[in-house]
Amino acid sequence: MAEVLVFHHGHGLTTGVREFAGQLRRAGHTVHTPDLFDGRIFDSLTEGIGYAESVGFGTIIARGAAAAEGLPAELVYLGFSLGALPAQKLAQTRPGAKGALLLEACVPVSEFGGAWPQDVPVQIHGMDADPFFAGEGDVDAARVLVEMAADAELFLYPGDKHLFADSSLPSHDEHAATQATHRVLGFLDRIK
Repeated sequence: MAEVLVFHHGHGLTTGVREFAGQLRRAGHTVHTPDLFDGRIFDSLTEGIGYAESVGFGTIIARGAAAAEGLPAELVYLGFSLGALPAQKLAQTRPGAKGALLLEACVPVSEFGGAWPQDVPVQIHGMDADPFFAGEGDVDAARVLVEMAADAELFLYPGDKHLFADSSLPSHDEHAATQATHRVLGFLDRIK
């Protein structure tokens, strides 16, 4: 079974993120869910991103790296939206990474050194009309990553919702979330 470090999105460590992590635990995986917002949960994504901007995205990424300290190197990093930043950075740069699961966000690999480690598999999930994922270039970065990585998959779901996999938010899409969860569990099951 895999050991997974899950990073939350811009609303904070919501009930929905905890429930998603719980599904992975029930499947037998060891899951860690650090709080990058020091206990803050925001009702709106705008407020949460405002908080992240006020402390600095570099600080959020550093908090993610600090959460990995003391854990085994052989982790799978999973990030929801904003949480994809520390997940992607750690998967790209921390030796021993076993995989990356990027939900609703992906940045160009040049942000964290310019190359994707060939022994690190990656899955990327997003909605095809999500104004953030599809409209702000994340899907383009994801396509480039899929082309350069030895083991990479991009899953696009029909719809325009951001944070579709978080069951505690109005943007939750049950059908897409179920598909994504099934694919994430399949990914984790093949990690050795």
